[in-house]
Amino acid sequence: MRSVGENAPVISRTVSILGSTGSIGTQALDVIGRNRDRFTVRALAAGGNIDLLARQAVEFEVPFVAAAAGSVQDLRSALAWYAAGAGRAAYAPEVVVGADAATTVAAIGAHVVLNGITGAIGLRPTLAALASGATLALANKESLIIGGDLVRAAARPDQIVPVDSEHSAIAQSLRGGRREEVRRLVVTASGGPFRGWSREQLREVTPEQALAHPNYAMGKVITTNSATLVNKGLEVIEAHLLFDVPFSAIDVVVHPQQWIHSMVEFRDGSTIAQMGPPRMLVPIALGLSWPDRLDDIDEPCDWSRAQAWEFHPLDDDAFPAVRLARQVGEAGGTAPAVYNAANEVCVEAFHGGRISFLDIVDTVARVVEAHDGSDHDSSSVEGVLRADTWARERATAIVEKGNR
Repeated sequence: MRSVGENAPVISRTVSILGSTGSIGTQALDVIGRNRDRFTVRALAAGGNIDLLARQAVEFEVPFVAAAAGSVQDLRSALAWYAAGAGRAAYAPEVVVGADAATTVAAIGAHVVLNGITGAIGLRPTLAALASGATLALANKESLIIGGDLVRAAARPDQIVPVDSEHSAIAQSLRGGRREEVRRLVVTASGGPFRGWSREQLREVTPEQALAHPNYAMGKVITTNSATLVNKGLEVIEAHLLFDVPFSAIDVVVHPQQWIHSMVEFRDGSTIAQMGPPRMLVPIALGLSWPDRLDDIDEPCDWSRAQAWEFHPLDDDAFPAVRLARQVGEAGGTAPAVYNAANEVCVEAFHGGRISFLDIVDTVARVVEAHDGSDHDSSSVEGVLRADTWARERATAIVEKGNR
């Protein structure tokens, strides 16, 4: 056994990052930048932020760069501009632009593929990364949730490392005991900006209020999902799929401070919790280095400072999204894909001023109720995506009808 403080073995891994210009991707590059002796960036893929993508690629001298939007000429020009400014005029990576850019990057071969894309479009890249044999550091929870059995069947044991802070916390806590000793998983939730609000109070919520998350800076969809608690519903389904624990043994508790990221309760009555600042750096770093830890990724808890942590039960009446997620998770098949797709449509409609805050989950529930799983095949990507399309069309129709 190594003594405390003894250096861990040096990790040397290639990494491909999907969604490199987003919150997860930029933080991952921060971690890699502080550990250049341990990681080499093999490839980057992003959406349409070509300027930032080019800067990242030049900084890390990435040999393969891909963008979902824009043109090859635009990307090459941006790369050449930043390379010249950095004194690297000879830098000329392989470039791909198009809708399949992330899937191409996921498949090219790396020790670790970090999927930091948001939404159902992450499914094909997730499957491509698993097929390549890479360790999948998964921040794109939607691909696992909508892909369900497809993704689990494609993954070898321990090939998927969760990057969500809650699931990373569970994975870390599970190292304290055997799986058969687990009684339940406890997923923590901040409660979002409307913790303690009644359903009546939620009727007048504005998009600006919904984007004011108390702890995290995230994109529009994830931040809104945190306000409705749809995000927590998705995380319950994800926990079931990742850790093969029944829904009846997965609880949600509101912990506003978010220093405890989640917990595992064991059969003897003990509970192991993972604690740290309400930030994503440690889960991202562990996604890259699992099962090893890197040095000095974030600041630890200061136990010398007086502080109080709160815990509250979840209000299912004001925030029914978690209860609904349990229902679709139990139903399985393409039901989770329908839940996720309908929600993405409703979030956009809310921010476009076409529906109210409460209409988001209410509309998702109507789409889920109308879903007939026998019409969609969950054993193929095409079947899952057909269910996704159906749900989007159904949700759009409900939104449009309500605005006539």
